Amino acid sequence: MNHVEIKYQPERTLTYLGSPTVARLPDGALLATHDYFGTGCPRNHEGEQGLTSVYRSEDDGASWCNVTHVMNAFWSNLFVHGGAVYLLGTSQQYGSIVIRRSDDGGFSWTHPEDHGSGLLFPGGPHRTPPNYHCAPVAVLVHEGRLYRAFEDCNPMHWGIGFQACVISAPVDADLLQAASWRMSNKLPFQPRWTLDEWGEVSLPGWREGNVVAAPDGQLWDVLTFEAQPLAQDVAAMVRIEDEGRRLSFDPSIDAGAAGGFIPYPGGKAKFTLRRDPVSGTYLTLANVVPDQEWLVSRWRESQQKGVHLHQRQRNVLALCASDDLCRWRVVKTLLEDDSGLLPEDSLRLTGYQYVDWQFDGDDLIYVVRTASRGARNFHDSNRMLFGRERGFRSLL
Repeated sequence: MNHVEIKYQPERTLTYLGSPTVARLPDGALLATHDYFGTGCPRNHEGEQGLTSVYRSEDDGASWCNVTHVMNAFWSNLFVHGGAVYLLGTSQQYGSIVIRRSDDGGFSWTHPEDHGSGLLFPGGPHRTPPNYHCAPVAVLVHEGRLYRAFEDCNPMHWGIGFQACVISAPVDADLLQAASWRMSNKLPFQPRWTLDEWGEVSLPGWREGNVVAAPDGQLWDVLTFEAQPLAQDVAAMVRIEDEGRRLSFDPSIDAGAAGGFIPYPGGKAKFTLRRDPVSGTYLTLANVVPDQEWLVSRWRESQQKGVHLHQRQRNVLALCASDDLCRWRVVKTLLEDDSGLLPEDSLRLTGYQYVDWQFDGDDLIYVVRTASRGARNFHDSNRMLFGRERGFRSLL
């Protein structure tokens, strides 16, 4: 496996590695972060997960050094703006929306103690709304504004409780000032929006949105979508209007057109979506399903046996591309299980998931939350890996 291990977490700690993100800094170094989850992980005064670790690489990702830890930072992404690097996410699992800035390459960070220092949108006390949620996804710069997707889980029911929302700020604003930012309306998923062709499904919901501009300039929040027992991989496209003030969704739009539901490889797992500024192609690194029929048959057999397994598969990671944001193709497999496990065991024990990535000249660089070789299951990641796809545009 031609990838560099940033971090290994012993399985006996019952602590797992989540929310990877990566950025190239103005000083030439690479910066990566991840947080921790699981029954054994560090927790704050409310019993919530909320610790992030920061790593620097001075040799283009060949080796990494843990330079600091950040308390009360969770589900956060790195982005570079105005010569500084920022960390934007939540203060804890289902916490406040907060932002930090580092002016020294990630060694030290500001602290969001109030509305003038990075506390953008306060959450409620422990699991009391608003319960802000997100993942490390792209920050989009579009027509003079920065955009980032979040969700509010209200009611507090994972899966079906997520209400999509978007925050934005002028590019020349002080990003640590709460007054610089505004939030859209919060849009819950309505069960009536599910498509008749899916048949009867339960627990439909969206989460972990990405703000992206279509070829015509229209802004969309493209979200992960799941419903049981929906076999197809789809994403939901929520329209963003009035400079981030209003979100709306129209499920009646035909597949292949912008809006509504679109076929999307790996749409059941978090993805980061960006548009290549050189080729104009939209790219994502996704958990594709090579044999959908086998996965569905396995799920049906589990139902008959009363085991009730899920329909998730995360042991294959592929680069996928689209010219119009709506029609996607698999370009290249980047990671797949080479441990020799049987397919059933690989599905259960191996995961390359929640990838964040960036354009880096002619290459793509990425970090991936990985469960492999000793992980207790595919979800509970014991490793954080760094990878590079050289000359990716030759594949498009």
